[in-house]
Formats: sequence, C-alpha cells, structure tokens
Amino acid sequence: MRSVGEILSAAPRMLVPVVRAYERRLSRYGPTAQGVFWKNQEWQLRRYAILEDIFDDMAQAGGITIHDFGCGYGSLFEYLADKAVMNRSRYIGTDMSQGMIDAAKARHADPRGEFVHGISAHETADYTIVSGTYNMHMGADAEEWVEYIQASLKQLWQHTRRGLAFNMLRDDTDVHYDGLYYANPVRFLTFVRESLSPEAEVIVDPPLPDFTIFVRRPTA
Repeated sequence: MRSVGEILSAAPRMLVPVVRAYERRLSRYGPTAQGVFWKNQEWQLRRYAILEDIFDDMAQAGGITIHDFGCGYGSLFEYLADKAVMNRSRYIGTDMSQGMIDAAKARHADPRGEFVHGISAHETADYTIVSGTYNMHMGADAEEWVEYIQASLKQLWQHTRRGLAFNMLRDDTDVHYDGLYYANPVRFLTFVRESLSPEAEVIVDPPLPDFTIFVRRPTA
C-alpha cells in the first residue's frame, strides 16, 4: 500500500487532463459558475449554504482560518466575505490550475484572502472546505482516483484543526456524464469515520446530485 506522500507525489500526472479541462472552460466562460463546470450559480450557492454549516457557533463569530481546497476563481470567498464568519478571519484558496489562481487574484483585492497554486494543504487551517474538487477525473482509473481522493482527504485532515467539509457527486443519480466521478456516500462516510474521525455525518439535499460529508475533531 502506497503512503499518502507517494500517492500525492504521483497525482500531478493523473491531474493533467483535469487541469487542462478547467483552463479550457475558464477561457470559454470566464470566472462564472459555468467556468468551473457547475450547472448554474443557484446550485453553486446552495452547496455553499450547506458547506458553511461546518462552522460551529464560535467560528461563526470569526477569528478563524479557512482553507478552500479547489478554490477555482474564489467564488466561496465572495460568498463568505460579508458574513460574520470572516470578521478577523483569514481565507486561503488552493487550486491545481494556475489559470484559476490568476483569475482569483485578479478578482479579489481583499487582504483577508490569499490564493495559492497547489494540490495539497501547505499550512494548517481551522476549517477546510472542498466543493466539487473531486468530481472530475477525465477518464482516470476509478480505483486510482479513489486512492487519490482518500490520500488527499488524509493530508487535508492533517492540516485541519476543527472541521472538514467536502461534497461529491452521488452514484445513485439518474444521469451520469463522461469524465465525472460518481461516489458512493456510504463508502466515503465509512472511510472518513475509520481514517479521519468518528465524528462525521453525511447530508443529502435533493435536487442537488451530490452529498456532503462533515468531519469534526472529537471534543474532550
């Protein structure tokens, strides 16, 4: 069995087609929901409304660090910017696409936000949010893709103090599109509880075709 480091070191090769797809899409549609392959902005914002529930009452008052892994052009930062959770807080956006990072930097001058090119966490944050990042595999081997996702989640969890929230497309949806990965919620909830933290839950909110998992550090 390969280590987390070995899997993530090999991941860039597998991610090349995904990066190219996102940069073509960005070039065509610009920094919009369609530019990151979301169906529309309404569903994009609905996902954010679910994901922000990872913040506990104390976090909702601000003074925290938030890592947005797979940040795209920084739309989650826009969504959170005027909310209390961003009072005295810091946002770090990471994306594998340099084009997306360039678009995010051009779009956001707010000093609370920082955008970094990469495929892993480079510093520890209080909360990590991953929205849609694992959905597109562009024909990669399914089990190799799962191995990558699990290694990525482990690495992110090692750099998360309080809570991690991520979403993925469900495998029981009626329509499947080529190039996308559809995951089994039970499989990933089991993985999370066994490998990250027993304090985990899954949320399904139709008509969204995905599920969201919240993982929290156990409290004493």
